[in-house]
Amino acid sequence: MESTEASGTSAAQGMPAGMPQVPGTPAAQPAKHQAGKDAGAGWDRITDVLVVGSGGAALTAAITAADAGQDVLVVESTEFWGGTTAISGGGLWMPNNPLMRADGVSDSEKKALTYMEEVIGDVGPASSRERKVAFLRTVPELVDFLGGLGVQWMRSKDYPDYYPDRPGGMIGRSLEVKPFDTRLLGPWFNKARAKSQGMPVPLTTDDVWEISRAWSTPGGFVRGARFVFRTLGGLLAGKRLFGTGGALTSSLMYIVRNQQTPVWLSSPLTDLIQDEDGAVIGAVVTRGGKPVRIRARSGVILGAGGFARNAEWRKKYHGLEREYSSAPDGDQGTVIDMVSQLGGGLALMDDAWWGPSTVGPTGRVTFTLAERSMPFSLVVDGEGNRYLNESESYVDFGHHMLERQAKAPSVPSWLVTDVRHTQRYLNASLVSGRKKWRRAGLLLRADTLTGLAEQMGLPQGALEDTVQRFNGFARTGVDEDFNRGATAYDNYYGDPRVKPNPNLGPLEKGPFYAIRLYPGDLGTKGGLLTDEEARVLREDGSLIPGLYAAGNTTASVMGRTYPGAGSTIAPAMVFGYRAARHAAAQQAAGLGGAERETLTEPVG
Repeated sequence: MESTEASGTSAAQGMPAGMPQVPGTPAAQPAKHQAGKDAGAGWDRITDVLVVGSGGAALTAAITAADAGQDVLVVESTEFWGGTTAISGGGLWMPNNPLMRADGVSDSEKKALTYMEEVIGDVGPASSRERKVAFLRTVPELVDFLGGLGVQWMRSKDYPDYYPDRPGGMIGRSLEVKPFDTRLLGPWFNKARAKSQGMPVPLTTDDVWEISRAWSTPGGFVRGARFVFRTLGGLLAGKRLFGTGGALTSSLMYIVRNQQTPVWLSSPLTDLIQDEDGAVIGAVVTRGGKPVRIRARSGVILGAGGFARNAEWRKKYHGLEREYSSAPDGDQGTVIDMVSQLGGGLALMDDAWWGPSTVGPTGRVTFTLAERSMPFSLVVDGEGNRYLNESESYVDFGHHMLERQAKAPSVPSWLVTDVRHTQRYLNASLVSGRKKWRRAGLLLRADTLTGLAEQMGLPQGALEDTVQRFNGFARTGVDEDFNRGATAYDNYYGDPRVKPNPNLGPLEKGPFYAIRLYPGDLGTKGGLLTDEEARVLREDGSLIPGLYAAGNTTASVMGRTYPGAGSTIAPAMVFGYRAARHAAAQQAAGLGGAERETLTEPVG
């Protein structure tokens, strides 16, 4: 496979390729196999598949295409590879996956489809039944495929679906990747987003829920001890172990490097090139300040992320004066805009992968998960009233926060806790130091609820009345207002030692604390409309031949909800895989231009 990068050791030797040429080096020479309309067309480079982006969707597409014998080129607009996936929790919601079957856990496509139809419904073509079925049927194939190439999967066996009480819901469908030794990537890891923004520790999903209560339960203490020993063990063995999203993207990049697929950083897509029939046959990429025309024989696959960091679009589509996103700065929606101007259809642009978040003294946004679900805490709006189940899924929390704003000030809302919450449970937002937060006025503290309410600027007596009612629910174990603690998902981020409800605990012991919560997100959910093969659709439902997309560049198959842990990354990788398989099949069938629309049989 042609590459302008330093090849390093070969895949056969089991080591990744070396450091690529830095952006700005001369453009690659055209590939050797030029013929037909490719010859003399002014192309600076010819490849089979051009992949745009470097997160989970893009890297999976690149791996799949290369494995199918395609020449592949990956281009990334920023100086770091890994995308939003690299700084995520790294989970994938994969129903009926092979690891479940190996563990004797019963699941099925039918059961999972029942659940998806129940919780997602049909909110338009993005979440059509055909796309749901394509997703579910591809899960086992993708897990086996990547596992065969070296990805070390593990089950998050205790993680429930987010609506486990609904038909088809269950526990243990999510997967993640075992902590990965990033030293295997050599100097290439210096450009990993996981290194620049991620957590350099071998953390796993099932660590998080127990470590958050490491000071209050024996299970949490044991899990914390295991995590410490795992970290020390890796260091003593000379390894540099990363977990969560860093493990996933590093595992994928390791395969990409072994396949000797070139990856160009700081090389944004600036234009798509179409033939006379409207088929996408190539693209223009800016590299080293110069435009590079790239012919893509089999297709262009877009995995360039969403528009979480585009302030103008966030205001236009979400009504937010500012964003509180955990997505990377490069998430600008440039590619979505480019394709929409070519007639590409859009959907779900008003939605996101919402979740309550805090903003720290330095402006850092931190996603809030276990903190709001643990007992001895509640959330109130700007008038001191509860308005939701604090333990519900983060997407639901975000939706409810934004909906509440129309009735009462809820942006920001307040997470209120008593001293037991502070002493027993980890608050990820405050690991930088409570004193810094208090000096900045971002963490409020008072010996009494009345004193705390005054600092929060709440109406007199409102917080005290809310807490009194809530404390009654905590003692009976039944939240009569919002049903907090009634499902296995609620209980997952609870304290089993608190009875009768692990998510409820009365707020009655000072000092009391309050911290602001904002409508944050893990990225945007809206984008280009695609079909079950990840082909980009026009507004009228017809195809743009030669163009594919997956991940947050597209409108999600998960609709307006979040079925389980990893419902962002799983479909991103599944449809990245399907896109690459379909593109390779198109070339194998000898189809080009408008003829590409005629191949409609599923390829996975």
